[in-house]
Amino acid sequence: MGDLTLVLLAAGSSSRFECSSKKQWLRIGHRPLWQEVAKKCVETKLFSKIIITSAKEDIMFMKNYDLFTFVQGSTTRQKSLQNALKKVETDFVLVSDIARACISEKLLKNIISQIGKADCIVPYLEVSDTVVYEDKTIDRQKVKRVQTPQLSRTSVLKTSLETDEEFTDESSAIVAYGGSREFVLGDSEANKITFVKDLNQLSCLAKPSTDTFSGTGFDVHAFDEKTDMYLCGVKIDVDFGFRAHSDGDVAIHALIDALLGAAGMGDIGDIFPDSSDEFKDIDSKILLQRVVKKIYDFGFIIVNVDITIAAQTPKISKYKLQMRKTIAKILKCDSSRVNIKATTTEKLGFIGRSEGVGVIANANLKYFDWTKI
Repeated sequence: MGDLTLVLLAAGSSSRFECSSKKQWLRIGHRPLWQEVAKKCVETKLFSKIIITSAKEDIMFMKNYDLFTFVQGSTTRQKSLQNALKKVETDFVLVSDIARACISEKLLKNIISQIGKADCIVPYLEVSDTVVYEDKTIDRQKVKRVQTPQLSRTSVLKTSLETDEEFTDESSAIVAYGGSREFVLGDSEANKITFVKDLNQLSCLAKPSTDTFSGTGFDVHAFDEKTDMYLCGVKIDVDFGFRAHSDGDVAIHALIDALLGAAGMGDIGDIFPDSSDEFKDIDSKILLQRVVKKIYDFGFIIVNVDITIAAQTPKISKYKLQMRKTIAKILKCDSSRVNIKATTTEKLGFIGRSEGVGVIANANLKYFDWTKI
C-alpha cells in the first residue's frame, strides 16, 4: 500500500441531479455509490488512507456502513475539500468526486506514476469536435476536458485553497497560486454523474438489489388532560391528549421508528432527541416529513406501511380514512399502501384502564431503481 491519501468528495446536495435519491446514495447491489467507489479504490491497494467527506445529515448513517475516515463537508466542494485536507498527513493527496464513479485502476496508476513531476497531475480528454468560444472558432488541440481524480502536493494544495475565490478543481487553484500543473491522458469511461441522463453512460455499475427491507416501530404515551390529541396527524375530538415532549402523536412516532428500522437508520431518539428544545411541542407530521426525506435521499422508496393502534379509548374508526390520506400524502405514496388498524386490550393493562395508547407500526422499503429512470 502506497504512502498516499485519497479524498473522496461526497458531501454534495445533488441539486442538479433532479432525482428522488441523492446520487451518492444510489444503490449498486446493496452498496451505496459512495461505498462502491471507495471499496474499488481499496482493492487497488494504492492508498494508505481514504477520507470521505459527507453532508452533516448523512455522516452518522455513513458510519454505519464502513470504517473509512469521515469528515463533515461544507456548502461548497472547495470548503469540503479544505475540511478533508486537515486530516491528510501524506506529502501527496489524490482527490476525486464520488460522482466520478467508474475510475479504472489503470487510470489511477497512470496518474500516480507521475507523482512529483508537478504540483498537480491532471487527467484530461482531447476534444474531437469543433470548438467555438465567443463566436470565434478556436484550435481544438489547445482545448482539454479536465477530469478527476487529480494528484496534488498536499502543502501546495492547502495553501492554494486559502482564498475566497472558488475553483471547480484542484489544478485551477494551484495554477492561480503559482504552482505547476502536468497533464496526463484521462479515460473516456470515467464519466461524472451530474444529471440523471449521465447514468446511461456508466456501464461499470451493477443494478440495485431487489430485496425488501422491513422495520417495526412501537411507542406508548400516557394521557394528559392539558393537551390536544393527534393520531396519524389527525386531531381527535376528545378533551385530552398525550403527555410527551412533542405533540405526542404516538402513531407517527411508531411509524417513524418502523421506517428508520427498515432503512437501518437507528431510531427516533437518535434523530429527534427529547432533550432538545428544538422538538418541544413540535407537530409530529414535521418529524415524519423529515424522516421521509431522509428515506428517499438515502436511496430507498416506501413500499407500504401498516399501523395498529391499541386503545380502549378513544374510538378511532371514523378517523381511519382521514388518517390514511394524511399519512400517504407525507409518505408520497397512494393511500392504498397505508393501512390503519384499531384494537383494544380487552380492558387489560394501562391501555385497558384508559390511561394511554400503544401503537405498533410496520414499514417495508425497497431500493430506488435508478436503472429505470
